[in-house]
Amino acid sequence: MKGYVTIRKFSEFSGYTEDAIRAKIKRGAWMENRVWRKAPDGRILISVEGFESWVETGLMGARRQKP
Repeated sequence: MKGYVTIRKFSEFSGYTEDAIRAKIKRGAWMENRVWRKAPDGRILISVEGFESWVETGLMGARRQKP
C-alpha cells in the first residue's frame, strides 16, 4: 500500500494502536512531512512509504536525533 492513510486505517494494518501512533507523533519519534503530514482539513495522515523507511533505517524524529 502506498500513499497516505488515516491514523485509524494505519492502525488496522500496522499493529500499532491509535494511541501509540499519536504518541509517536507527539513526542517527535516520527518526523512531520516524512512519516506523517497534516492534511489541508487538519487531519493527520500517515505516509506508508515514510513509515516503511522509518522501520528500515530506524531514523528518529528531529527532536530525537543525536547531533
